[in-house]
Amino acid sequence: MKKILLIMLAFTAFQSKAQGGDYAENEIKYNILNTLIIASIEIGYERFIDSNQSIEGEVLFNDRVNYHSEKGAREFKTNSFKIGYNYYFGTENAGSGLYANPFFKFRTGDFIDEITVEGQTVKRTTDIGGFIIGIGAGYKWNSNDKFVLGPYLNIGRNFNEDSTDRFTAIEFNAGFSVGYRF
Repeated sequence: MKKILLIMLAFTAFQSKAQGGDYAENEIKYNILNTLIIASIEIGYERFIDSNQSIEGEVLFNDRVNYHSEKGAREFKTNSFKIGYNYYFGTENAGSGLYANPFFKFRTGDFIDEITVEGQTVKRTTDIGGFIIGIGAGYKWNSNDKFVLGPYLNIGRNFNEDSTDRFTAIEFNAGFSVGYRF
């Protein structure tokens, strides 16, 4: 799997250089804020289809619902996969400035917590996987068409009934992305 991903990235980088665009057409990014706050890992890839539009894919490990903590014998065993479209409103550099991000997200996994039933502590498992549709917005600073960084905020609607019974149907996610373009 890792070899296939590396081959795809190398092919995409080669293809973008062969097309002779005047801006970098690929970006890898990492959400540093959520790693520091909730020990979640978010890694993404963007492919620019124009100087102000891109398609993105992200993998989220230990994806939490609305920043719920794991205190008190609670545990998230979740991962998510997100695809989205970015439209950049900035005019100075390609792929910079304010942007909008409609997206689809698919989460897999469970939420485990302990409850007391008839005087005994038992583990309760809730399936919080499911399909999420949403929209996000953010701002990106682009330095020399190589290094990018900026904050973003997403809001989405979860369609998994078990998850919405246990938590809420509306989910928020924010972060600060650091990336490299090539």
